[in-house]
Amino acid sequence: MPGSEEIPSTIERSPEHAQAIWTKAHDSAVESYGEGERAHRTAFAALKHDYEKVGDHWEKKGRPGPSDERAARAGRGEGETAEGVDANASKTHLLDIAKRLNISGRSRMSKAELVDSIKKANRRATAPSR
Repeated sequence: MPGSEEIPSTIERSPEHAQAIWTKAHDSAVESYGEGERAHRTAFAALKHDYEKVGDHWEKKGRPGPSDERAARAGRGEGETAEGVDANASKTHLLDIAKRLNISGRSRMSKAELVDSIKKANRRATAPSR
């Protein structure tokens, strides 16, 4: 199925450029690997190079590049991802994102705690309504 018909809702709420990156990477991955999880992982990896997840959508990063240690390694590597949070961003940037997401206690958090809190806030923002 073409990426434009499978695009996740968080990407639908994002800029057209983010949608184009995801769709093009997805469709290319489907040609190489077939439909399925690998095509989606490949598309998200391409998107995370230029965008970071903020709440229920994706926003252009200040600088392109891997968003976390796992993304910096080639292949399917072991370990957790930062789930679209730009863990390589400055603490100042992460504090700004945390403020926009109304994360309490952010000023006392370490950089790692900010990344975890932003990940949790992003999950809550995109969780299905019950």
